[in-house]
Parts: sequence; structure tokens; C-alpha cells
Amino acid sequence: MPRIQIIVPARFASTRFPAKPLAPLTGADGIARPALHYTWQAALAAARALGAEAGCVIATDDDRIAAFAKAEGMAVVMTPVECANGTERCAAALAELPETPEIVVNLQGDAPLTPAAMVAAVVELLEAEPDLAMATVAVPASPTVLGHLQTDAAAGRVGGTTVVCSREGRALYFSKSIIPHIAPDTAPREPVLLHLGLYAYRPASLERYRAHGTVSLELQEGLEQLRFLDAGLPVGVAVCPAPAWDMIELNNPSDIPLIEAQLVRRAQVEDT
Repeated sequence: MPRIQIIVPARFASTRFPAKPLAPLTGADGIARPALHYTWQAALAAARALGAEAGCVIATDDDRIAAFAKAEGMAVVMTPVECANGTERCAAALAELPETPEIVVNLQGDAPLTPAAMVAAVVELLEAEPDLAMATVAVPASPTVLGHLQTDAAAGRVGGTTVVCSREGRALYFSKSIIPHIAPDTAPREPVLLHLGLYAYRPASLERYRAHGTVSLELQEGLEQLRFLDAGLPVGVAVCPAPAWDMIELNNPSDIPLIEAQLVRRAQVEDT
């Protein structure tokens, strides 16, 4: 059993974008493949970067997703339909593994552009600070990404997630609104940090999370990580340099062409 288990939670019944793990994305080679294919490749790259002590598995509750994953040679565990979010799904997946790992990494199925270095960063942060219940990652939003967030907000769409941190690098709040507030026609004093769907937990913290139960802010924002803050569990944020491509998650159908463009951009960067 690997010491570090990367779990990719993938569900079919997304409210905003049903079936998004199977939504086709055209890669740099011009071939359209389900989004989960690209996230799995990101998970494998992260496992290689972490070394032989890391493994990967898909956690789903849907037979269609499981069938695709198994046909592609992905490891799969089935989890209950009742899981409220990806963190609960990771907690449920632990019961299906032959042994409990020391660290669980949650690489969400809608984050196909995640670099392996960011996975390493959250693992290293969790290992370096024993009091952390969970570690996650953020990048300074580029002008393009900030514009994307502002366009979504103006159109009434829910786009990416932002986070504000203490000086010690602990999360203070996460929101699907743009935080901190940027007054019109002013330069921001603090960079807008785009939070990415990537977490590292200790198994005991996952159990405490599940036992705490859902909370109002978690439901209102639609952000599972707020339950950690409500429970008083410390969350560390690794602020990483933005990669050479824009970090866009698959939240809405309108994100598909944006992600496809970045898949091409990433391939160009990796070829140089």
C-alpha cells in the first residue's frame, strides 16, 4: 500500500454541470477525450513526482464513470451516493483500500490542469506542519484568470474559488466570490489568490471532518473546505507560482474551450 494515496473523486450528478467527468475535452493532439482522462494523467504525473510511495485511484458512485475508468486502466473504488462532496468521498474511499495511507491527496476530477509540483507542495506542507489538519494550494490569479472570474461574476455564473490567508499562511476564508474585494478603478493591495481543487489530509482529519457534519457556510458557498474552518481545524495554504498556463477548472460548460486552449498551451510549454 502506498504511503501517499492520490484519490480523484468523480461524480456524475453535478448540479451546475451534470456528467462533467465525461465531458469531452480536445487535447493538443486534436483528439477529444473525457475530462477525467486528463485529470487521471495529472494524478499519474504527480505520483511519479512523489516517487514509488504514491498511488492513484478514482473514487466514484456512478457506474458510467467507473466503466470508463476501468476501460482506461484506472484503479477505481466505489463510494456511496450519499457522499456530500469530494472530501467525504475521499473519507469513504479509505474504507475500500486494503490499508490506510499516511496522507490522502484529493485531486478533484474537474482540475485537469494541475501541475505535479503543486501536489508535491501540499504534501510537503502537511508533512512540515504536524498541527495542520489539511493543506491546500492557491496561485496568484493572472490578469487573464482574474478577468475570467470577473466575467463569470458579471454574468451571474459561479466561476472559480478564491481564498484569503493570514500572515502565517493559514486559510481565513474561501469564497466563490472574488475576495478580497477590489474597489472599482483601484489596484488591489493584496493579490487575488485562486484556490485550486487540491487537498492533502491526514486520515484522522478526514474522519473528524465527516463526523462534524455539514455546516451552513459550506452549503451556502458550495465549498466543502469551509467545514474544516467551522470545526476549528487549521488549514494551511501553499501559495505556488502560477504555471505557464492558466489554471482553469471545469465548473461550467463555458469553461470547455478555455481549458482546451490551456491544454494546447501546456503542451507547447512542455515541448520547449
